Amino acid sequence: MATPVRSNSRLSLAMERTDQWVFSQDIPTDVVVVVCEATFSLHKFMLVAKSNYIRKLILESKEPALTKIDLSEIPGGPEIFEKAAKFCYGVNFEITVHNVAALRCAAEYLQMTDVYCDYNLAGRTEDFLAQVALSSLSGAIVVLKSCEDLLPLAEDLKIVQRCVDVISLKACKEANFPSRTPPNWWTEELSILDIEFIGRILSGMKKRGSKALTLASALITYTERNLRDLVRDQSGKCTKSSDSDDPNLFARERELLQSIVSLLPSEKASFPINFLCCLLRTAIFVNASNSCKNELEKRISVILEHVTVDDLLVMSFTYDGERLFDLDSVSKIISGFVEKEKNMAVFGGADCKGSYSAAMHRVAKTVDSYLGEIASYPDLTISKFNGIAILVPKGARKVDDDLYRAIDIFLKAHPNLDEIEREKVCSVMDPLKLSYEARLHASQNKRLPVQIVLHALYYDQLKLRSGVNDQPDAVATRSQLQSDVSLVRENEALRSELMKMKLYISDMQKNQGSSTKGIAAAAAPTTTGSRKHSFFSSMSKTLGKLNPFKHGSKDTFHINDNIGVDITKPRRRRFSIS
Repeated sequence: MATPVRSNSRLSLAMERTDQWVFSQDIPTDVVVVVCEATFSLHKFMLVAKSNYIRKLILESKEPALTKIDLSEIPGGPEIFEKAAKFCYGVNFEITVHNVAALRCAAEYLQMTDVYCDYNLAGRTEDFLAQVALSSLSGAIVVLKSCEDLLPLAEDLKIVQRCVDVISLKACKEANFPSRTPPNWWTEELSILDIEFIGRILSGMKKRGSKALTLASALITYTERNLRDLVRDQSGKCTKSSDSDDPNLFARERELLQSIVSLLPSEKASFPINFLCCLLRTAIFVNASNSCKNELEKRISVILEHVTVDDLLVMSFTYDGERLFDLDSVSKIISGFVEKEKNMAVFGGADCKGSYSAAMHRVAKTVDSYLGEIASYPDLTISKFNGIAILVPKGARKVDDDLYRAIDIFLKAHPNLDEIEREKVCSVMDPLKLSYEARLHASQNKRLPVQIVLHALYYDQLKLRSGVNDQPDAVATRSQLQSDVSLVRENEALRSELMKMKLYISDMQKNQGSSTKGIAAAAAPTTTGSRKHSFFSSMSKTLGKLNPFKHGSKDTFHINDNIGVDITKPRRRRFSIS
């Protein structure tokens, strides 16, 4: 008995089992069948009895005694050929949902059909497909999964289409009337299939009347399972793309994502916005095609009013959270939403400049809060910051408090900006639309340009004069400011009186110039023998002459120093309290 040739001195367990049932025969083997790296020593007459393909090879061979046959192209490889050989020898083996498609393809390849021999392998596998494998949703999914390595023969034999039809029909039933828990268990099992098969199944489900939400649920589960490291899993968290030594992994992930996006149902609101945002972040990360990113941007812009700040941050940062993306997608999404709102206002006959929808107000608040989150990153430029801020119409902001907070964070994170650059950052904000608390903070904020602070203070004055109550305890504050205004007016009056007094003194100096000279000439003979007056004494007397009260009762200028004063005479108490 010939000894089979072993590859690398080792054979698989399947080959060893084959040796056992082949070697038990009393007739020596006369042909060696090569399947890839495995070899089988078999008998020609046993193979020819069931396989028309092998019979033709032997008959058409130019060699008088064919001793070697190469069947490396047989579907399923050595393990499936082993089972086909067992069938030829009449040895029992198990047909399962995992190998039935490969056995059916191998039977077709070896021409082991019922046309050549009754109850052949092809008939056995067909019976198993119809009665067992395709009778359940799970079985059909497993069979379809095994067909991925059997193309195009499995497609030609209609195995793929039969599986797709069964899965589409049973998935629709499970979506409407779940037979197991959890209700979406079938979406989990679909996730093992190739994306091309998923597309065909979803198309079949849509033809059978499945709703867009059902199709979206299947796609979401599929995406989370096959792009686990790039998109959100069931915990709602995003993780960094796993490092791999496979250089083609990145390209495969990009192709898979583009295929998933192409399968999204036409209904724009069928997917949750956080899932779409995560898909867009993945598309940016894997450098997907522009058409893929544009499709996701359009879908997000349609339902932007439901977006949260966290969702916008998901598609703004890299997976490590340390670096901002280009932010072009965020700008396109906001622009698309604003344009949609304008079109709706025009078709609705409303004035888009005078009034905005509640959705527009929500988006404006979300965008301002989003700017506050990204403002602290040093690589965010003024042009990018302002570019996003001005996308929202100014009228859509009821108050600019959130925008002011974002501007303040930006100025704090970029301390080296000059006055002109700071004014440029603040140009997107209307200081007159700040609340009282924000204006109070702005009036004391040293990071703001002086012009912005003056605007805030001036607006407070206008508010108080008009009597508008927009701050806490407005009555007390208004009274205090009114008192301050009165005090300012009194100071102005006193300043005016002081100026009048200065003018009066100046006039007196001019009028009394000549009289001063006369008095000095008359007093010269009487003071000849006396001591000479000092400079300070003369100056003191001169200033005394300018006393505006010299004609009153308090004037002492006319009293001579040589005349005595009667100290016994009581003082006048005209201004005394007593």
